[in-house]
Amino acid sequence: MMTLNEICLHIRSAEREAAKLMLQAHDVLAERKSGARDVVTEYDRRVQALLIEKLRAAVPEAHFFGEEMDAPEKADSAQLFIIDPIDGTMNFVRGFSRSGISVAYAERGRVLAGAVYNPYLDEMFHAVRGEGAFLNDRPIHASTDDLANSVVCFGTAPYRPDLSGKSFEMARRLFDASLDVRREGCASLDLCSVAAGRAGLYFEFNLSLWDYAAGALIAAEASAVCLRPDGSPLPYTGEKSALVAAPRPVLDEFFALAGDLLV
Repeated sequence: MMTLNEICLHIRSAEREAAKLMLQAHDVLAERKSGARDVVTEYDRRVQALLIEKLRAAVPEAHFFGEEMDAPEKADSAQLFIIDPIDGTMNFVRGFSRSGISVAYAERGRVLAGAVYNPYLDEMFHAVRGEGAFLNDRPIHASTDDLANSVVCFGTAPYRPDLSGKSFEMARRLFDASLDVRREGCASLDLCSVAAGRAGLYFEFNLSLWDYAAGALIAAEASAVCLRPDGSPLPYTGEKSALVAAPRPVLDEFFALAGDLLV
């Protein structure tokens, strides 16, 4: 039977192969999904198809839960790959070069391995549960700085305008309490920034499982804590969720600052 490390190697290899499609992209046309801010391109579909092809060849019995699938399979399958083919599609369309390929491997709703690849910087983040987190095969660890000496990443939950006020109020509070804030438009890479100690905290009030499955494992293996902002565990059954990720001391500072916003 294939080990988790072998599965993770297959994920990383598939991501590197799929990234070539992103790097060769030109004249990218965006199609709307649920609205003007929620877009998809032919490259999202092509990257996802290539990932599924490569991973199915490696693990034939596996199921798939992907952002661009018409009917994602059950998130509690015995063996499941959770795929975001291009996390940060709007960045990809607009040429911001801040997009990643995210793939996690789960068994019965428990993520056991994952990788997030930024092809523009050739940065491969990966983790296997219980074995630590890595960037280009070198160990990484979350920051030991307090919030006042940290940069904060956040997302604006752009598909949920009803959350905009709360999102920006939280960002303002964190801006006042930290060195600065960043809104980079790629949840998986923001989680990896926490894992690598670049950011002290990341939060967003509406994410899909494919946005955070791999990144949350990588951050957790780098000694960060990933929870819903109310302190409850993240769901891995397919529903959307809010998320905050930080080392425990900074997470406690977040909860103290958030206060009424989490009611």
